[in-house]
Amino acid sequence: MPGIVCQRIRVTGVVQGVGYRPFVWRLARELQLRGWVRNTGGGVEIEVCGKPPQVNALIERLSKEAPPLARVDDVRAHPAARRGDEHGDDFVILDSEGGAATTTIGHDTAICADCLGEMLDPKSRRWRYAFTNCTHCGPRYTISRGIPYDRARTALAPFPLCRDCHKEYERPADRRFHAEANCCAKCGPKLMLLDESGAEIAGDPLAKTLTLLRQGGIVAIKGLGGFHLVCDAKNAGAVAALRERKAREEKPFAVMVANLASASALVQVGIGEPALLEAAERPIVLMKKRHATDERLPGVAPGLAWLGLMLPYAPLHYLLFHEAAGRPPGTAWLSRPQELALVMTSANPGGEPLVTANDEALLRLADIADAYLIHDREIVVRCDDSVVRAAPGGVQFLRRARGYTPRAIKLPYPGPATLAVGGWFKNAVCVTRGNEAFVSQHIGDLDNAATCAFFEETVAHLLSVLQVKPERVAHDLHPDFHSTRFAADYARTRGIPAVAVQHHHAHLASLLAEHGIREPTIGLALDGVGLGSDGGAWGGELLRVERRDFTRLASLAPLPLPGGDRAAREPWRMAAALLHRLGRADEIERRFADQPAAAMLGQMLDRGVNCPPSSSLGRWFDAAAGLLGVRRTMAFEGQAAMLLEGLAERYGEMLPLDHGWSVADGRLDLTPLLAALADETNPGRGAAVFHATLSAALADWVRGFADGGRVLGAGGCFLNQVLVRGLRSRLATHGLTLVEAQRLPPNDGGLALGQAWVAMNTDIEVN
Repeated sequence: MPGIVCQRIRVTGVVQGVGYRPFVWRLARELQLRGWVRNTGGGVEIEVCGKPPQVNALIERLSKEAPPLARVDDVRAHPAARRGDEHGDDFVILDSEGGAATTTIGHDTAICADCLGEMLDPKSRRWRYAFTNCTHCGPRYTISRGIPYDRARTALAPFPLCRDCHKEYERPADRRFHAEANCCAKCGPKLMLLDESGAEIAGDPLAKTLTLLRQGGIVAIKGLGGFHLVCDAKNAGAVAALRERKAREEKPFAVMVANLASASALVQVGIGEPALLEAAERPIVLMKKRHATDERLPGVAPGLAWLGLMLPYAPLHYLLFHEAAGRPPGTAWLSRPQELALVMTSANPGGEPLVTANDEALLRLADIADAYLIHDREIVVRCDDSVVRAAPGGVQFLRRARGYTPRAIKLPYPGPATLAVGGWFKNAVCVTRGNEAFVSQHIGDLDNAATCAFFEETVAHLLSVLQVKPERVAHDLHPDFHSTRFAADYARTRGIPAVAVQHHHAHLASLLAEHGIREPTIGLALDGVGLGSDGGAWGGELLRVERRDFTRLASLAPLPLPGGDRAAREPWRMAAALLHRLGRADEIERRFADQPAAAMLGQMLDRGVNCPPSSSLGRWFDAAAGLLGVRRTMAFEGQAAMLLEGLAERYGEMLPLDHGWSVADGRLDLTPLLAALADETNPGRGAAVFHATLSAALADWVRGFADGGRVLGAGGCFLNQVLVRGLRSRLATHGLTLVEAQRLPPNDGGLALGQAWVAMNTDIEVN
């Protein structure tokens, strides 16, 4: 036909499972074009024929008007041979075609407003149906087995569509047109409530669950990426029972409330926080407590200034709040404060991975849960809740998982396909493909067999779903990490190189990769510990880093660790080390009379027996907490520093201590600051002085090595909001900009990206 052109178009990005093919279908129909669209391993492929202006309009609108959950990275078109009337004058959706994957599966999102309205409408056929979803919402990554994203490759495969759902699936004008997870009460998964013995409890599962919660019970509830352990957050007895049964003495719990209005009664809602709470990803958001919050939620987050809050994201969550509200029709009730507040903590007893399967829950949670609210849709991929806080860059991750995995991080340029296996604590792995890096969901500490197995399972799944065959493997310098041993075995069996990357180099290299920085840059790497290239325990480092190399410019003055690793768990020992340094060793036994080892610690320090040195800033935090009486020993990692931060936040701004630090031969020594804290009688004031002086000292230290420009900042200490706020401000007065992590946590959860970036840029000779 004259004046007709045909184009073959390839769209890449997050374009599967997000309603992209129906969007293309509607767009092509509107523009009166003919042809087809289909999913492929590489993304979405389109062949279109029509008049040139209409074809050009389609190409232009493919990215500009994409569905809300889609992310279009690239649209490429080239002429195609005319196919005549293969599909007549129609435009159709074809079955998917496989091939090498260059796309990825979408992330899980909260139920959308349209589905929520249906689910809460008594006239709808999905009234109170706990698995309501459409192309714009619901689970993706946690139910997917591979690419292309089709129902046959998801956890919905065992549930054939009923007639009504099939009509929706095939009706182009319906928002469930080609929605692969579509289902209803007739054809989809079903809820059941089981008692502690595994027998089904008769009656409405949601109503019975709410009754148990109101009676102080603990219910294991199956979510999107795993089970939660749930109790009434306002019931002190229930919270205490959950702590005792889970052996979680003091670590804070996250709380779910119905809406922003309910959250406002518990926390001070700051700039940017409503958007984070209500985002489709639905992370846990750390927010500043109100004064009465600890009374209203006794035992939930003891001693901390922040509370982790999240809003409902799965239909099941909304239905529990709906039940508590008395089953009102419609959604108007969601604009009003609701009384129900639920502890929602990960069901991972003993620090092991999340429980995901029904039988597994009955076995592993038998000593914790009073009942189990389960369903028969499989969780394919284990994925914990993400944890964030508002930051000047928009968001700071403390844990990156559900809602954000497996989103790609764009790299400045492509390189060899690399697998990076992270470290020991807060492990996550990274796989690179071209100029994209895919960081896995949070895996956890590799200190037990179950988490190590989850680590290996995650590596296999990520490589499979991305269809990547690594050309090199990156790992930490420490030889005894499970991840390091795994990397060595993986590389040896496949005949590929393994690249060891120093811990703090990896921390800062992750920022080079994320922010596309190519030139050498100085940076602060501040954390608890990481093996240095000299074999020492590093953790307060000023480095100059580039893509594959680094130079250690300076470090914090080292502190002895009396008792070795034990000192990292017992702040009183670090306080004793400072007292010894100050010539006040005679005070150790008196100050810490409740510690049996106090009498001999001075002698250990005198002789230097089992007192290895460390430059870790984390240990200076511990020493401060010990001297101020904030914490003698820790119930969980980082507790002393978190309590110290909370005290400083509540006390308010303080001026830094005059002469509170010294710098000699480039080394920063905080001993003068700690000497002042040793005689401080007000812990809150002491904490505020510590943070103010530390931020001033770090800024002064960096200024001696920088001549303007950027300063990288990474490591677990950069989760401390009080410290970083002060450091950011003081660096700015010196003309320096602090570059921080925005797409990943600054702690070890972001380590794998830095490892991958160093390994990708390392020249390796091939024999």
